[in-house]
Amino acid sequence: MLAPKVKTKWRPTLALIVYVVLLAVMALPILIVIWFRTVEMSSNRMAPAEIGALAVVFMLTLGVAYVLTRTITGPIDALIARADEIARGGKAAIRPLESYGTCEIALLSQSFLDLAGKLVDRTEYISSFAAHVSHELKSPLTAIRGAAELLRDDDAERPMTKAQRLHFLDNIVADAVRLDALLQRLRELAQAETLVAEGRSSVTDIIPSLRGRFPALDISGLGDTEISVALPQEAAAIVFANLAENALQHGATLLELRVSADARTAVILVRDDGSGISEANRQRIFQPFFSTRREQGGTGMGLGIVRAMLSSHGGTIRLLQTTGAGTEFEITIPGPNWRSRD
Repeated sequence: MLAPKVKTKWRPTLALIVYVVLLAVMALPILIVIWFRTVEMSSNRMAPAEIGALAVVFMLTLGVAYVLTRTITGPIDALIARADEIARGGKAAIRPLESYGTCEIALLSQSFLDLAGKLVDRTEYISSFAAHVSHELKSPLTAIRGAAELLRDDDAERPMTKAQRLHFLDNIVADAVRLDALLQRLRELAQAETLVAEGRSSVTDIIPSLRGRFPALDISGLGDTEISVALPQEAAAIVFANLAENALQHGATLLELRVSADARTAVILVRDDGSGISEANRQRIFQPFFSTRREQGGTGMGLGIVRAMLSSHGGTIRLLQTTGAGTEFEITIPGPNWRSRD
C-alpha cells in the first residue's frame, strides 16, 4: 500500500504564525496610543517614556516569540529530521532527541519512537521469518524433486525393484504431508497475526471439541471454566488445539486446564504429563520453526501461532518452571469485565 500524500500547497510555518500573532498583539497598544493622541491633539510628539515603553514591549514580544519557536518548532523540526533518518538508517537511528521543549512534544516523541521501534522489529521479524519459511519449504521440495527424477529415469535395462519404487513414493507422500502441514501452520499464523472479529469464549466451550479431536488425551477443566474471556471461539480452538497437539507429541496422556479470574484478567494454566521441555530448550520453544520432533513431522510453529493469536487479542503466554515430568504454560487473557471497564 502506497503511503497517502499530503496535498502540496503553501502553508505558513508555525514560527511565522507565532511572530505574526505576537506582533499583532503588540501593535494593539501602539494603535491605541496613536488613536488617543489623534483625538486629543495634545501633543505632536510622543514622550520619551512612551517611546521607551513601546520599545520594551517590542523587545519582549520578540523574546516571547523566540522562546515559543525554540520550545515548539525546534523539537518538531528535530522530530521530522529524525523520522527521515530512521527511514534511511533503520534501527540505528532510533534514539531520543536532544531537546523536547514541552511535555506534549515529549509524549509525542516517545510515541513516535515506540512506533518506529515496533515497525523496525516487525520488518526484521518478517525478513527472518521469510528466510525460515524458504528453508523449511525447500527441504521437502528438494526431496520430492529428487525422488520424482529417480522414478522418471527408471529404465528397462536397470529397473527399480518394487520395494525401491515404493520407498521413493513413500518419501514423496511423506514430504507432501509435511508441506501440507507447513502451509496449514502458515495459514493459522496469518490468522493469528491479523486481528479478527471480536468475540468471547470459555474453557467449557472448547473442551468438547478438544476431546473429539484428541481422543488419546484425557482432557479436563478445573476452576472457573465457565468464565468468559476475550478470545473468540475459533481463536481459542486454535490456541488450545496447538497446545494439546504439542502435549500429545511429547507423550502426554492427560491435559489439564485450570482457570482462575478476577474482574479484568483470566489466567489459564495448561498442564500435561508428557516428557517435558529440557532446560536447554526452554528459551527456544517460541522461536519460529524450532522443533525437537522434525523427523516425526513437527513444524516448530505451533507455539509461535499460540503466542501470536493470544497477542492479537491482548493475551500472553509463558512457560512455567515445573517439578518432575510434564509441561505447564500460563495464559493470561482479558477476563469477564474487561470490555465494560475500558
